[in-house]
Amino acid sequence: MQNKNASRRDRAKIVKIGIISDTHKKPKKAQRAIEALLHDGAEYFIHAGDIVDIEVLHLLHESKVPYIAVYGNNDAHLAHFHTQFNLVQEPYYFELEKTRFKLMHLPFYMAPDADVLVFGHTHEFSLQYTNNTLFLNSGEVCARNKPLSEWLMLELQEDAYHITRYTRANKSESIERENFTFTREKK
Repeated sequence: MQNKNASRRDRAKIVKIGIISDTHKKPKKAQRAIEALLHDGAEYFIHAGDIVDIEVLHLLHESKVPYIAVYGNNDAHLAHFHTQFNLVQEPYYFELEKTRFKLMHLPFYMAPDADVLVFGHTHEFSLQYTNNTLFLNSGEVCARNKPLSEWLMLELQEDAYHITRYTRANKSESIERENFTFTREKK
């Protein structure tokens, strides 16, 4: 006999994906972002490029959470670590929980040919849901262009995307959260 509650739980499964980008030479800021996302239940990590410091790849690897990181325009020196870490070239397509992703650093491959497009490079938070495609840029962890670090948690549900934007002002211990929800259209 099938447990109806278990069946509902399976259908309502939420998958949490931590998204960071543009960490540059700031592994301590990256560590704070990764720790906050792990604390909030991240099950996967996506790094949208400009990793720059090898320590950031070690942090992702040591998190024991599956991750993928795309090369950014400042990451050529990391190529000899390609087989040691889960590094990919852009655009990179993959699937998580029946959701098709396209990952890139440079926002040059913006055709809506996946469910979720993740990109970096601009150092600006960007969130748009158009024609059943979610476009995400988590902003910058490195706090180079503004006095705060920023990152995202994407929660995948069968019928919705829930996005939490995290911001942490420089020299502050406080992390602010802002939430967004988009209803996923049936295919």
